Amino acid sequence: MMHAKSWRDFTAQELELAQNARKSGNEGRARVCARRAAGYVIGEYLFRNKIDFETGSALERLRYIYSAADTHPEAKETASHFLVHTTPEHKLPIEADLIADVDLLAKQLLGESLD
Repeated sequence: MMHAKSWRDFTAQELELAQNARKSGNEGRARVCARRAAGYVIGEYLFRNKIDFETGSALERLRYIYSAADTHPEAKETASHFLVHTTPEHKLPIEADLIADVDLLAKQLLGESLD
């Protein structure tokens, strides 16, 4: 399983890719990278809480956090942003910044900022 340094490194790498994609005007790619970063944050949460969840899929991890009965409502709300389907124009139908939401999710689930 990943240890603290690894999840932070992987998360930072994905967030850097997300920021670069956004700067290049590729918001869809930025969302994909942010979703993967959120998956690393959730993976660390699962590890710390000794929750046996066998998938490395960010989407499955997000679905788990969203549906788990013991997840704090604020973390559920943040996780839900990553699960929203885009419109036919490939836009999010909600006001959300998934890149910023990764840090928010880290604060909500792990009690620490990514900064």
